[in-house]
Amino acid sequence: MRHRKTGKRLGRNTSQRQALIRALLCGLFKYDAIETGLAKAKELRRFAEPLITLAKVDSTHHRRLAFARLRDKEAVSRLFTEIGPACANRPGGYTRVIRLDHRLGDGAPLAKIEIIDMVVKKEEGAKKK
Repeated sequence: MRHRKTGKRLGRNTSQRQALIRALLCGLFKYDAIETGLAKAKELRRFAEPLITLAKVDSTHHRRLAFARLRDKEAVSRLFTEIGPACANRPGGYTRVIRLDHRLGDGAPLAKIEIIDMVVKKEEGAKKK
């Protein structure tokens, strides 16, 4: 029975799944948006949202908690200097999953996951130029 077992397995064992989520999180925080499979994007949302909430308050303790999850100094510093302050006035729902077309090779559904406030800032900067 699967009582209280949350999350998708994504066809991997535990250590591979943790490494995959960590790599996807670092990519999301570095580039503000990434394209991946739909199941991975939906699962990634579960891990990204609490980290962005953590980044709203910049403290040593919160940075250490984020680094323990991400293991990437560049991603942690960008999370706390740019993404956290940009999402400070939003009460939740920091990411958006947009369904894309199917992958050509195997027909798997693709999705784009993006941080809403960071994408809005990029669009405003492009309009001003």
